Amino acid sequence: MARPNTSPTPRKADSGETERRENLPNPVWFKPIMFGFMLLGLVWIIVYYLSQGSWPIPGINEANIAIGFGFLIIGFFMTTRWR
Repeated sequence: MARPNTSPTPRKADSGETERRENLPNPVWFKPIMFGFMLLGLVWIIVYYLSQGSWPIPGINEANIAIGFGFLIIGFFMTTRWR
């Protein structure tokens, strides 16, 4: 006769479910998107400086730096969720 498959410790439905979700690894696309945002921000700022303000978006001047740092910050915030 086979024994029923029971776990030695009782499970709580709510806490066990949230623990399992929090410990899951990131999806495959997470790291490329995270590093992509950081690289895009870096390239955006470098292009702005090398083109002396005429690229990537002409006419908004220093706002190009803010856009570049925005992409960088999104990438860095994503690192807090990286497992």
